[in-house]
Amino acid sequence: MSMRRAPAIATFIAAAAIILVAAQTPGWLAGRRDAAPADVVPSRVQDPWLWQATVGQHPVGPASMLFFTAHTRYFESTGVVVGRGGGYRLLPINLAEAPGLLSPDGRWYLRAGIGSLVDLRTGDERRTHQPGLNPLAWSPDGKLVLASKSNDDDVITYGPDNQQLNDPSKPDDLLTFDPRAGTERVLPVGTFASHTSAAWSPDGSLLAVVGPPDSAAEIAERQRLVVADPAGGGVRWQVDLGERRMLAGRGAWSPDGQRIALLAYDGCATPRCTDTAEVLRRSWRIEFLDAATGNPVGDALPVPGSAVELVAWQNGDPVVERQSPEADHEKRRTDLAAIALHGQERVLLTAPNGVSDLEVPGDLLNRAAFGGPEPRPSPFAAPPWLYAALAVPLLFAVLALVRRQRRRTGQ
Repeated sequence: MSMRRAPAIATFIAAAAIILVAAQTPGWLAGRRDAAPADVVPSRVQDPWLWQATVGQHPVGPASMLFFTAHTRYFESTGVVVGRGGGYRLLPINLAEAPGLLSPDGRWYLRAGIGSLVDLRTGDERRTHQPGLNPLAWSPDGKLVLASKSNDDDVITYGPDNQQLNDPSKPDDLLTFDPRAGTERVLPVGTFASHTSAAWSPDGSLLAVVGPPDSAAEIAERQRLVVADPAGGGVRWQVDLGERRMLAGRGAWSPDGQRIALLAYDGCATPRCTDTAEVLRRSWRIEFLDAATGNPVGDALPVPGSAVELVAWQNGDPVVERQSPEADHEKRRTDLAAIALHGQERVLLTAPNGVSDLEVPGDLLNRAAFGGPEPRPSPFAAPPWLYAALAVPLLFAVLALVRRQRRRTGQ
């Protein structure tokens, strides 16, 4: 080997070693920085670093929670997964893509409308079902997903005299699908123009689904609640909720399966609200229906703040996701709070301003595993390309020093 080629070869080897180390460093540093695993819901979450790695770049494992914020390098709504080891990873979504669903064990993220499932343990994403389905809720055992399928026509057709020939609005189908096998089954729950929300009973034997029964009700935002047997037993009962009451959310069934919670409000009804501030000034309460008959039962619980969804129960008290009343989304605060009698509250989780759509896996919700430590995002959990980009200037600096040293020794 020529002595002149030796420095070049050594430089190439050094460069390759630096880039290799740069590619492996994020996972190693992040692993040392993340906290010990804990199957609990954090008491507080924080904004991620702008350079935070994505789930696909460095998987974080099963989630303890998921939230959405625009305070990322994408400068638009982005999912942020908090792993059970305390690590933070980004979960980018497409423009106008709605937030998806975490599986009950926190391992899978089902992307809304995309037809794919993200494995949070490996970062892999694969197509599992037809695109266009609107997922509403995972079954308690994590085997099935309840979803709404739109049957509306894509376009309106007109005749030669400009008369409309078709009604593009068709009743939607409510179905369950297996995200692993890709199979689906339509459920007989009656006619709905669309499905707004749904909840499984704790044992998975019944489901409650809400939506407008026809086009007129959809425009006026009047909803109907139906309780049905997904195994084919048909509708058990139904009740019209009107325009200021709705199913409380995926956690609407009480843990004993005897009550179903509704969210009700006083204030402007949605079609007649003039702005966001007026919507946020509504006063909210939780009402209850007998799960066997649909009749009202018990006293209503006032909810301080603007209620979003009932997500779980703790010691018999409903746990509600709620928002502060600021009209500016970037100043609005979101938290989870347990609501007791007379509106007394216990704040269980807080988030920075601008955070929304707090999502906690079902296994942690079922155990009411709140009160975990406050994990902090690791600045070292960065994409490999960032470490490689930082390594290149360092490499050139080292080469410059080597050349300078060789010139000195050659003098």
